[in-house]
Amino acid sequence: MTSLMISQSSDEEQHALSLEIDESGQLFVIDRVADDPPVPVRVRQCFPWSDPHRHLSLRDASDREVAIVDDPAALDEASRAAVARALEIAGFVLEVTRVVAIEEEVEIRHWSVETTSGPRSFQTHLDEWPRTLPGGELLVRDVAGDLYKLGAPHTLDRRTRDVLWAFVDL
Repeated sequence: MTSLMISQSSDEEQHALSLEIDESGQLFVIDRVADDPPVPVRVRQCFPWSDPHRHLSLRDASDREVAIVDDPAALDEASRAAVARALEIAGFVLEVTRVVAIEEEVEIRHWSVETTSGPRSFQTHLDEWPRTLPGGELLVRDVAGDLYKLGAPHTLDRRTRDVLWAFVDL
Protein backbone atom coordinates (compact mmCIF):
# COMPACT_ATOMS: atom_id res chain seq x y z
CA MET A 1 0.00 0.00 0.00
CA THR A 2 1.37 3.43 -0.81
CA SER A 3 1.75 6.04 1.85
CA LEU A 4 -1.52 7.97 2.14
CA MET A 5 -2.29 11.12 4.06
CA ILE A 6 -5.13 11.47 6.52
CA SER A 7 -5.44 15.19 7.04
CA GLN A 8 -7.54 18.28 6.51
CA SER A 9 -5.70 19.00 3.29
CA SER A 10 -7.68 16.47 1.28
CA ASP A 11 -11.35 15.80 1.98
CA GLU A 12 -11.31 12.96 -0.56
CA GLU A 13 -8.52 11.11 1.27
CA GLN A 14 -10.05 11.90 4.64
CA HIS A 15 -13.26 10.13 3.64
CA ALA A 16 -11.50 7.30 1.78
CA LEU A 17 -9.49 6.20 4.80
CA SER A 18 -10.66 5.50 8.29
CA LEU A 19 -9.22 3.97 11.42
CA GLU A 20 -10.63 1.26 13.65
CA ILE A 21 -9.32 -0.42 16.78
CA ASP A 22 -10.30 -3.89 17.94
CA GLU A 23 -10.86 -5.15 21.48
CA SER A 24 -7.20 -6.20 21.79
CA GLY A 25 -6.00 -2.67 21.01
CA GLN A 26 -4.86 -3.37 17.43
CA LEU A 27 -5.31 -0.31 15.20
CA PHE A 28 -6.30 -0.79 11.54
CA VAL A 29 -6.26 1.52 8.51
CA ILE A 30 -9.25 0.89 6.27
CA ASP A 31 -9.43 2.12 2.69
CA ARG A 32 -13.17 2.41 2.00
CA VAL A 33 -12.72 3.24 -1.70
CA ALA A 34 -10.33 0.43 -2.68
CA ASP A 35 -12.17 -2.07 -0.45
CA ASP A 36 -8.81 -3.64 0.49
CA PRO A 37 -8.57 -5.70 3.66
CA PRO A 38 -7.83 -3.66 6.79
CA VAL A 39 -4.10 -3.06 7.39
CA PRO A 40 -2.93 -3.56 10.99
CA VAL A 41 -0.73 -0.64 12.06
CA ARG A 42 0.94 0.82 15.11
CA VAL A 43 1.18 4.51 15.97
CA ARG A 44 4.58 6.20 15.88
CA GLN A 45 4.64 9.74 17.20
CA CYS A 46 6.69 12.10 15.04
CA PHE A 47 8.43 15.30 16.02
CA PRO A 48 8.00 17.73 17.56
CA TRP A 49 7.94 16.04 20.99
CA SER A 50 6.24 19.17 22.30
CA ASP A 51 3.11 18.29 20.27
CA PRO A 52 2.91 14.48 20.63
CA HIS A 53 -0.70 14.07 19.50
CA ARG A 54 -0.18 15.49 16.01
CA HIS A 55 1.85 14.22 13.06
CA LEU A 56 1.30 10.53 13.70
CA SER A 57 2.90 7.91 11.48
CA LEU A 58 0.88 4.72 11.09
CA ARG A 59 3.25 1.81 10.36
CA ASP A 60 2.67 -1.79 9.36
CA ALA A 61 4.48 -4.88 10.70
CA SER A 62 7.42 -4.20 8.34
CA ASP A 63 7.72 -0.66 9.74
CA ARG A 64 6.55 0.86 6.43
CA GLU A 65 4.47 3.99 6.73
CA VAL A 66 0.92 3.20 5.61
CA ALA A 67 -0.58 6.58 6.44
CA ILE A 68 0.14 9.74 8.35
CA VAL A 69 -2.29 11.69 10.50
CA ASP A 70 -1.37 15.37 10.60
CA ASP A 71 -4.22 16.36 12.88
CA PRO A 72 -6.47 13.78 14.60
CA ALA A 73 -9.09 16.53 15.12
CA ALA A 74 -9.70 16.44 11.36
CA LEU A 75 -10.72 12.76 11.46
CA ASP A 76 -14.26 11.44 11.66
CA GLU A 77 -15.44 10.67 15.19
CA ALA A 78 -14.84 6.89 15.05
CA SER A 79 -11.34 7.29 13.59
CA ARG A 80 -10.51 9.99 16.13
CA ALA A 81 -11.58 7.68 18.98
CA ALA A 82 -9.54 4.80 17.51
CA VAL A 83 -6.36 6.87 17.21
CA ALA A 84 -6.88 8.31 20.71
CA ARG A 85 -7.09 4.78 22.16
CA ALA A 86 -4.03 3.69 20.15
CA LEU A 87 -2.12 6.70 21.50
CA GLU A 88 -3.03 5.70 25.05
CA ILE A 89 -1.60 2.24 24.41
CA ALA A 90 1.47 3.50 22.50
CA GLY A 91 2.03 6.39 24.86
CA PHE A 92 3.02 4.16 27.74
CA VAL A 93 6.29 5.66 28.92
CA LEU A 94 8.08 4.26 31.94
CA GLU A 95 9.27 6.90 34.38
CA VAL A 96 12.84 6.11 35.48
CA THR A 97 13.64 7.16 39.02
CA ARG A 98 17.21 5.83 39.13
CA VAL A 99 19.75 4.26 36.77
CA VAL A 100 21.51 1.40 38.55
CA ALA A 101 23.91 0.33 35.80
CA ILE A 102 24.63 0.52 32.07
CA GLU A 103 26.84 -2.19 30.61
CA GLU A 104 28.02 -2.40 27.01
CA GLU A 105 28.35 -5.51 24.89
CA VAL A 106 28.82 -5.90 21.17
CA GLU A 107 26.24 -3.58 19.54
CA ILE A 108 24.04 -3.48 22.69
CA ARG A 109 23.81 -1.57 25.97
CA HIS A 110 22.13 -3.28 28.93
CA TRP A 111 20.35 -0.88 31.25
CA SER A 112 19.29 -1.70 34.81
CA VAL A 113 16.94 0.94 36.17
CA GLU A 114 14.36 1.58 38.83
CA THR A 115 11.05 3.00 37.63
CA THR A 116 7.88 4.16 39.32
CA SER A 117 6.58 0.67 38.42
CA GLY A 118 9.54 -1.18 39.96
CA PRO A 119 12.93 -2.43 38.72
CA ARG A 120 13.38 -2.94 34.97
CA SER A 121 16.09 -4.05 32.59
CA PHE A 122 16.17 -3.18 28.92
CA GLN A 123 18.56 -2.97 26.01
CA THR A 124 19.43 -0.21 23.55
CA HIS A 125 21.57 -0.25 20.44
CA LEU A 126 24.99 1.32 20.88
CA ASP A 127 24.01 4.13 18.50
CA GLU A 128 20.78 4.90 20.41
CA TRP A 129 21.52 7.84 22.71
CA PRO A 130 19.23 9.48 25.26
CA ARG A 131 17.39 12.41 23.68
CA THR A 132 16.86 15.66 25.51
CA LEU A 133 13.23 16.80 25.57
CA PRO A 134 12.17 20.47 25.56
CA GLY A 135 11.82 20.52 29.36
CA GLY A 136 15.32 19.08 29.85
CA GLU A 137 14.17 15.52 30.62
CA LEU A 138 15.87 12.60 28.89
CA LEU A 139 14.11 10.02 26.74
CA VAL A 140 15.54 6.59 25.89
CA ARG A 141 14.04 4.16 23.34
CA ASP A 142 14.90 0.49 23.84
CA VAL A 143 15.33 -2.14 21.10
CA ALA A 144 11.64 -3.08 21.38
CA GLY A 145 10.53 0.54 20.89
CA ASP A 146 9.49 1.11 24.52
CA LEU A 147 10.21 4.55 25.96
CA TYR A 148 11.88 5.39 29.25
CA LYS A 149 11.82 8.95 30.57
CA LEU A 150 14.35 10.30 33.08
CA GLY A 151 14.24 13.66 34.78
CA ALA A 152 16.50 16.50 33.73
CA PRO A 153 20.11 15.59 34.61
CA HIS A 154 20.40 18.18 37.40
CA THR A 155 17.35 16.62 39.15
CA LEU A 156 18.78 13.07 39.16
CA ASP A 157 20.52 11.48 42.12
CA ARG A 158 24.32 11.39 42.24
CA ARG A 159 24.60 7.67 41.39
CA THR A 160 22.40 8.08 38.29
CA ARG A 161 24.42 11.07 37.11
CA ASP A 162 27.64 9.08 37.63
CA VAL A 163 26.30 6.22 35.49
CA LEU A 164 24.93 8.54 32.77
CA TRP A 165 27.90 10.92 32.44
CA ALA A 166 29.32 9.09 29.40
CA PHE A 167 26.01 9.19 27.53
CA VAL A 168 24.70 12.70 28.04
CA ASP A 169 26.09 16.15 28.62
CA LEU A 170 25.68 16.70 32.37
